[in-house]
Amino acid sequence: MDLMLQILFWINVFIFFYFVAVNLSYITLVLLSYVQTKRSKEESTIFQLSGLFDTRLYKSISILAPAYNEEASIIMSTRALLNLKFADYEVIVINDGSKDETLSKLIDHFRLKKIDRYVPRNLKTEKIKAVYGSNRYPNLFVVDKVNGRKADALNAGINVSRKDLICAVDSDTLLEPRVLQQMLMAFVADPSTVAVGGVVRVANGCKFEMGEVKEVNVPRSLIGRVQAVEYLRAFLFGRTGWDYFDSLLIISGAFGVFDRDSVIKVGGYLHDTVGEDMELVVRLHRYYRERNEKYRIRFLPEPVCWTEVPESWTVLGRQRNRWQRGLADTLWRHKRMLLNPKYGRLGFLAMPFFLFVELLSPVIELGGYIILIASLFLGAINIQFALLFLTAAILLGMILSVLSILMEELTFRRYDRISDVMVLIFYAFVENLGYRQIHAWWRFRGLVDFFRGNKSWGEMTRTGAFSSR
Repeated sequence: MDLMLQILFWINVFIFFYFVAVNLSYITLVLLSYVQTKRSKEESTIFQLSGLFDTRLYKSISILAPAYNEEASIIMSTRALLNLKFADYEVIVINDGSKDETLSKLIDHFRLKKIDRYVPRNLKTEKIKAVYGSNRYPNLFVVDKVNGRKADALNAGINVSRKDLICAVDSDTLLEPRVLQQMLMAFVADPSTVAVGGVVRVANGCKFEMGEVKEVNVPRSLIGRVQAVEYLRAFLFGRTGWDYFDSLLIISGAFGVFDRDSVIKVGGYLHDTVGEDMELVVRLHRYYRERNEKYRIRFLPEPVCWTEVPESWTVLGRQRNRWQRGLADTLWRHKRMLLNPKYGRLGFLAMPFFLFVELLSPVIELGGYIILIASLFLGAINIQFALLFLTAAILLGMILSVLSILMEELTFRRYDRISDVMVLIFYAFVENLGYRQIHAWWRFRGLVDFFRGNKSWGEMTRTGAFSSR
């Protein structure tokens, strides 16, 4: 019995220091991301003043927008893409076998007709039934294909595309008008750049007109506000911090720009994973590292797209489950990179972080709560230690979220009203008291489902954050 109590005690000590180390590493990323954000803003100012974005001396872009049963928002989102401020780009909407009126609405609204467009088979995809074009919108193309899920739809779009770069966006996102110019900065600054990610912000609660955000507000619901805090934390410190180390492993599937030839070279998006966005980025890293070729994968904190986040606990749980399965799948596929000196900081810094912190943290967190309760019941620890454990875990998480919100205020200040900022700070505290534990459970279930071989996407319902305003 005494041995069991000692084991429980030292397990609690390990979990306590694990929580402290994880949150301190996050706080370090926050501080580094602030430095990187300031640096990025200075570079952006230089490029704007140089007038480079007013010329046609840079690369063209194909925007790929997969759509499956998106009849409620497809017209608004497509119109927004056609209103972007950029010299040379095309919009390719891929109707991935929708069962609703997505295709017919596109045809009617944009007066589309079938066109004879040669489509090379650079990447293997499900059958393309037709390609549509419009005399009124010469840079708009709609691809109608047999359903093959998102990765297959993106690969079909890559085959149809004709530009230098591809910009993959979700159908429930809205790009700001000058976002492509901002993203292009990284490709112009360093020609070896093969991929760039940008910030994704929560659209729920905001007001939109003609495909542009007119008023930035916090979401009205509790679930929306908690996600707004999450997105600020994930993008403004997480990915910006990893860009500081030149070790970015994730570019959101909702918004990323890639060199088209590089994506084709590595085989495009994988079909048999639900984390095709992260997997592609890691595969690009691996491809160029193994060949000792110069390349860069960047994250810019200034270019913004807006996305509609789930307003249902069921849908949100399904989404986070899928994200965790995607993370696990990517780390497993590329496990040889872990602690491998051939991959530099990716192998010794980024991969271990995503394995031991992002992937395994829900297991340790939920297990920690169970062991803490058992230890209190058996007398392995006292109430003071238990309170210290919970206080450290929750308080550090709160500090992390508040720092992310303050960094937003010190840099971009997209929330104009102080009341909105105070609401976000309040929810930075609230999310650690209940939501964080629920979120850990969703991620834990995602890990279990990964080991069970579950590769389903799951139904994602929309509330119409763009189309209703």
